[in-house]
Amino acid sequence: AQELSGYTLGAADLLRRAMGKKKPEEMAQQREIFTKGAMERGVDEQVATHIFDLMEKFAGYGFNKSHSAAYALVSYQTAWLKAHYPAAFMAAVLSADMDNTDKVVTLIDECRDMKLKVLAPDINLCAYRFTVLDDHSVVYGLGAIKGVGEAAITGIIEERTTNGPYRDIFDFCKRIDLRKANRRVLEALIRSGALDKIGPNRATLMASLDIAVKLAEQTTQNRERGQTDLFGAAHAVNEPTGNYVVEKDWSEEQRLNGEKETLGLWLTGHPITRYEDELRKFTSCRIVDVQPKRDATLVIAGLVLALRTMKTKKGDMMAFVTLDDRSARIELAVFSDVYTRCRDLLAKDKLIVIEGEVSVDEYTGSYKMSAREIYDIDKAREVYGRRLVLQIDGKKFSPDFAPALAKVLTPFREGSCPIRVHFVGDGVKVNISFGKEWRVRPTGELLHRLEDLLGPQGVELDYQARAGAPLRNPPVH
Repeated sequence: AQELSGYTLGAADLLRRAMGKKKPEEMAQQREIFTKGAMERGVDEQVATHIFDLMEKFAGYGFNKSHSAAYALVSYQTAWLKAHYPAAFMAAVLSADMDNTDKVVTLIDECRDMKLKVLAPDINLCAYRFTVLDDHSVVYGLGAIKGVGEAAITGIIEERTTNGPYRDIFDFCKRIDLRKANRRVLEALIRSGALDKIGPNRATLMASLDIAVKLAEQTTQNRERGQTDLFGAAHAVNEPTGNYVVEKDWSEEQRLNGEKETLGLWLTGHPITRYEDELRKFTSCRIVDVQPKRDATLVIAGLVLALRTMKTKKGDMMAFVTLDDRSARIELAVFSDVYTRCRDLLAKDKLIVIEGEVSVDEYTGSYKMSAREIYDIDKAREVYGRRLVLQIDGKKFSPDFAPALAKVLTPFREGSCPIRVHFVGDGVKVNISFGKEWRVRPTGELLHRLEDLLGPQGVELDYQARAGAPLRNPPVH
């Protein structure tokens, strides 16, 4: 601009800014100034225009040749490493971004797409960073666990390297520096699954933590007082030992929630797994099998992975939701009328059931879905459930049973789901349908309470037959 068109440094900087902002009216004005100045200095108008066109194009997205060449070389090198050493490459990339949980989640998804196994955290195996076990396995980095600092992990690994693997939680707490690995750190390690190999289960480990910490503190005090044997052995005389406070293991939901809190993802399972058999009874298909069908309504279910909202031209709110059911993902458009009714159901990690139409996204070529109805799992049970069937064994029947059953059912009455009882006892089989006043809302809480009373095999929610567009509130015979 200075050499060809006589711009001052300040005027040339205004040209640079105009190109950066890409404002058509400013660029048109600058084109006129540039061309006129060049022509006054003997440059042909066509040449001046061509040069301005080149600058304008470069401003769209351009680099110095040296910059572009360096990036091209790095891109080639990393692509080669990813292709020939996938486990080592992904371990290095994960370690580089291990402080960014969102990136770790994305990269672990990439590992799964590459058929790489990501091993769960293990206090006797893992290093601070992600490492490689073999050509097909990446070992989780303990430093990627939320709430666990580098100083604590470094001390734990140094002790393990010097004196061998940890035997149990009591041995673990005795050998580490509890000033660096405080209770918050220990709880995070348990919830992440890092201590699974040195204890019966996570619930028992958590319940035994107080005892383990107290024993460790007592052991430290004994050592500081010099209560060692004559030969200065590593173990103190009468060193206290601990016993586990045995607890029933956490439910799958509680276990996965702990992993999500500490790792940012579900590593050992997926929250939708425990619903899969039930969902199969009333959904049209899994997301991976979705196909667009003209004028057909499909029913699918999935977890909300991502959610973004926007205003329509009319000023109403709508949402775009990314759904995942462990088989695949799909983009869901929730227009303003449905969004107004169902906005409370649209929360990250929440399981939802959707009725809607599937079509092809012309921009990406992938499938997208437009929601007509959205339900949570309890509402879906009520909408698609045909009847609640209870199996009652006469051998277990007692005078207290009927009042106990009524007590369980009463808080869930005034629903739309009828109850059918199959009673078997003393050579008699009887089918009994409860009256309309005993219709219930078949929520997860009700099913759980009934299973406690009748056993898991004694409770079944019958669903309508799978179809493209299931009927709602069918007649009950």
